[in-house]
This record gives sequence, structure tokens and C-alpha cells, in this order.
Amino acid sequence: MELLSPAGNVEKLYYAYAYGADAAYIGLKKFSLRIKADNFYDDEYKKVQELKNQFPGRRLHCALNISFHDDEIDSLKQNLDYFKLYPIDAFIVQDIGIVPLLQKEFPGVQLHLSTQSSCVNSEAVKLYKQLGFSRIVLGREISLDQIKRIKDTVPDMELEAFCHGAMCIAYAGRCLMSAYLTGRSAQSGFCSHTCRWNFKVDGTATPEQAKALAQSGLLTIEEEQRPGEKFPIFEGEDFTAVLSSKDLRMIEHLADFKAAGVDSLKIEGRMKSVYYVAMVTRAYRKALDALEGKISSADAQPFIDELENVSHRESTTGFYYNKAEADATTIGASDSKYQLAAQMHEEITGNEFEKIYETGQANYKKFSDQLEQMHPAAREAKLKDLEIHTDRKVEAFEKKEGWHMYACTPLNMIQANGEIEFVSPDFVSVTAKPGEFFLINPETGTKLNWVCDGHPCVVYSKYELPGASLLRTLDPDYVEGQIRDTGR
Repeated sequence: MELLSPAGNVEKLYYAYAYGADAAYIGLKKFSLRIKADNFYDDEYKKVQELKNQFPGRRLHCALNISFHDDEIDSLKQNLDYFKLYPIDAFIVQDIGIVPLLQKEFPGVQLHLSTQSSCVNSEAVKLYKQLGFSRIVLGREISLDQIKRIKDTVPDMELEAFCHGAMCIAYAGRCLMSAYLTGRSAQSGFCSHTCRWNFKVDGTATPEQAKALAQSGLLTIEEEQRPGEKFPIFEGEDFTAVLSSKDLRMIEHLADFKAAGVDSLKIEGRMKSVYYVAMVTRAYRKALDALEGKISSADAQPFIDELENVSHRESTTGFYYNKAEADATTIGASDSKYQLAAQMHEEITGNEFEKIYETGQANYKKFSDQLEQMHPAAREAKLKDLEIHTDRKVEAFEKKEGWHMYACTPLNMIQANGEIEFVSPDFVSVTAKPGEFFLINPETGTKLNWVCDGHPCVVYSKYELPGASLLRTLDPDYVEGQIRDTGR
């Protein structure tokens, strides 16, 4: 089975491929249902072409899955030459009105039917095959038994199914709640996720009375034509999520996907972080490798366990086994105890390493000479000040046998006196304790007590890191069992 990962930008596309995706799906400009993802624009096609060369055999799918109005089709036509610059292997399409145009302009590119089309039966699959589609991204409301029936009926049609990520309470994501409450249409890529907002019961009662009633469990709603069918309305700690579905997780059931005839497993999340894309892709890659006998289940399990360290809500198997599983809602934002602190890059060796080292030694000598030239009383005062303000101290690093220096891009706070963890496509995680790594300013060659986003930094460590490694730290604001608003 193919592993298909999300890529909201070029950076995420790199990590999707590096962490084991066979294919990745992207959006272009304003024709994707994830407008708030970075998506792809300008001359990024050059970077995408480079990535395809760097990862030969990996596929690129492009989502053109909005519901098109006439003016949007006009805009699509105007952008055709731009789209042709991308090495696209397949278009993901919901609106069949653009199919003839894509078939004419991109004769070598496959057509994949978007999950937004809610294809959940074999007769529809036959029709889409006649229209020229080579793959169906099945509606999320389908069961594994139904998938098997479709595959048995139309065996030469590729079937793609979601295996992990956020679920939508609306049928195949076709929701008007966002448009109604915020004027942002989900069908144009602007969904504001209003189903996950926290709402508070209000009325003419005092806040205390309203809260007591809302938390009593006595409130229900009943539809006029369905007397006796009561649906509870319950508010937890001050707020309740009305229609917030659980997250899909099927990593323990990949053999059932294979038995049903699924050809591609799709991870949701073009708006998710680099860390999410990397860690979830890696977990499913290892699980698939175990299923195919490339590694043992025991070898794969630690990577699977790491899914708990990625932002997520309560999990469900969706509609695949039992509809009741999909009906269960949850509260709270997607959250994780870890934060991505830095992206690790190439190892610094040879003349570049020596330059940083020599610069550090020169700056340390200059600093030491200045101290020596001070009046004893002034020097003593300076040394006391440096004990308080350690950031002002100039300290060069020393070469250590077997250590490695890596360029990095800090994204969050990293403390030199704290623990850091490296994760990579090859190993689960490695913890570096204080003294097992140094943060160094590459411009001065001197040690840093801390760095954060925007600071120049290299990491000098006893650990050798493979390509595409990431550095994570514990999120200081995370509290076990406490729901935070993380914007998702």
C-alpha cells in the first residue's frame, strides 16, 4: 500500500518524503480546500522539482478540490501554464466540471476523485472510471466491508482511504456551519472549524444558575417530528464543544485495510506542523514496513508509540468498523507535550568547522586579554557581574573527539542547561543532556546559554545525526490532562 502524506508547503513536502511517504499531496494557490495552509506559489516549483530528484520514485498529488464557480474556472485556465511547471503526478478533483480541461491540458497526469465527492458505492466508482479517473479517494463515511465490495466489483480502480488525522462531523466535510457563523465557506477552503469552538450556555438566568443547569445533565433537545428521541446537551467545565469529532487513528488496523483492497493510505493534515507530518508519516511507514515483513513488529512499535507525542485529540476508528465510533464527539484542542525546537541541517566539517572554532578561540582570547588588562578591582567587579549575567560571558568551545557539529534553524526556546531530544527517520529519539551538547553562535564561535527563533546557531553534540533530523523539547506550558487552546 502507498503511504500518502500531507504537505502544506515545500518544507513539509521535504519532511514527508524524508520520513517515509511514498507520495505527498499539496495545494496550489487558491484552488485547494486548505486555503490557510501555506500552499505553493511563485517559483517554488523549482524546489519541488529538486525534491523529486532528491527522492526518486516519490509521487506528487495536487489538490484542486474546491467547488468551482465560473470565475474560478476562468482563473484556473489563466494559471494552467504555471501549474505545468510542477512535476504533478495526479490531480485530486471534486468538481467534475474541470475534468475535460485537465484531461486536455495534462494528458499524462492521473485524475483522483476527492473525498469531497463522497464516493461510497461501486456503481459510482464505475461511472467515475468511465470519466477517466484512475483513483477514488473514498468518502470517510464508508466501512471496510463496503470498501472490499467496491474493490471486488471494480478491481482495477485504485482506492485511497484516510488512515489518520482530524475528522469532520459533516458528511464528507461538506459543511455550512463555518459559512453561516463566520462568512468563511468550507467549500472555498476557508473553514474556520466552528464545530470545534467552545460554546457557553447563556440566558436570562444568572451565570451561576445557567452553569448549574448546563452541568446538571437535565437539558435535552427533541425534534418536532421525532417525539421521544432526546439528545443530551451537557456543558463541562464552563464550555462545551457542540460537534467536535474525535481524531482518526487506524495504525493498529493496517492489515484490515490491505485485506479490504485499499491501495493508498492517506494522512490528513496540510495545515499541521512539520513535526506532525514527520512523526505521523514515520509511524505509519514503520507500521507498513512491519506489515510487509521488512522489519519486525517489535522494531516498529516504538515509532508507533511516538504518535502519543504528536498533537492529537481522542482517537477513533471512524466509520470503518462501527458507525457509533464516528458519532462519538470529544472536547478540547489538539495538543502535545513536545514542541519542535529546531530543524537540524547538514553537518559542518572541514574548513567551515575550523573557521568557527578559530573565531571562537580568537574571541575568547580577546575577552580574556581585556579582563587581564583591567584594574584588579574592576576585574573583580566584572567577574561578579558575569556570575549574575552569564549571557555576557564569552566562552569558546573545545574540540571533542567523536563529536559532530550541525547547522540548525531554531524555532522555539532551547536552553543549554536543559535536555533536548533528537528524532529522525532512522531512530526513535535520542536524549542529549547538558554537557552532551553545546549551542554555538556560528558568527562568533562562542557558546550560547539559550537560543530561540531567529538566532544564528549550530549544535555541537556527541550524537551523530542522519539527514532530516529534528530537535524537540518539552513544552513548558503543557500540563498533563489540561486542555489548551492551540488554535486547532
